[in-house]
Amino acid sequence: MKRLASVLALTALTALSLWLWTPDVPRSALEARYLAAPADMRSVGPWQLHVRQSGPTDAPAVVLLHGFGSSLHTWDAWAKALSATHRVVRIDLPGSGLSPPDPAHDYRDARSLEMLIALMDSLGLQRASWVGHSMGGRIAWTLAARYPERVDKLVLVAPDGFASFGFEYGKPMDVPATWGLMRHVLPKPLLRMNLQSAYARPDSLSEAVTTRYHDLTLAPGARQAMLDRLKQTVLQEPVPLLRQIKAPTLLVWGEADAMIPVSNAQDYLQAIQGSRLVSWPQVGHLPQEEAAEVSQQTVVEFLR
Repeated sequence: MKRLASVLALTALTALSLWLWTPDVPRSALEARYLAAPADMRSVGPWQLHVRQSGPTDAPAVVLLHGFGSSLHTWDAWAKALSATHRVVRIDLPGSGLSPPDPAHDYRDARSLEMLIALMDSLGLQRASWVGHSMGGRIAWTLAARYPERVDKLVLVAPDGFASFGFEYGKPMDVPATWGLMRHVLPKPLLRMNLQSAYARPDSLSEAVTTRYHDLTLAPGARQAMLDRLKQTVLQEPVPLLRQIKAPTLLVWGEADAMIPVSNAQDYLQAIQGSRLVSWPQVGHLPQEEAAEVSQQTVVEFLR
């Protein structure tokens, strides 16, 4: 009887493990679903990057940088609106979306800036406006501070950069070992639970968007790249850099942001001379998705 119970328990555990096990999705399958054109995969220095462009090639350029765990698809609505007046450049950061992991497995901000300057040079862009969300916002404002000659205007969407829970200045994040399980176990319902906190209204996260996030998180090497990026993120006191920003700056925020609260905007407003804030009630961490129409209008007007 005990042997039978043990066999049943082992069988149940094996079945559960097989149900939860989440292998990578082949790159060919992902490109068939999410790559608009083969030419959107570009070699830039040592990187292979997914870069999507739209709008007139001779118009003022704007570069859109997504946040952690996201992809260039988060900008679909804004890119369409901006393409009427701008050359719009969207990029999947290395190890995100359809961009393979960094060949050196280096995800520090300094490496990101090196990659973005190389991308600008490869596209023949001397200057551009920059739009960055969350982690992408931190990269965008750091670039604006360190390379002011490459920046026209700056739009920061719920940007990251100030110390918060789990992130202290001068120290890498202590990533729990259990998070490493995501490399092997990441069923879609679990990912949806995590994504839901970024939206103020539950119905804002559609099944199609959940599927896209899940598919691209399962790109070969993407989950390890996410863990590596977390482990390599070392925040520095941002105010000295923020004070160096001279580009006209717009802060965009959802007032129901549960990930980076809108109260953080005051730190940026005090540090970046002449910056201003636009925010909306009942909007969470992703105004470019959750309040696409009203937010895109604000950004289009600012970038004119």
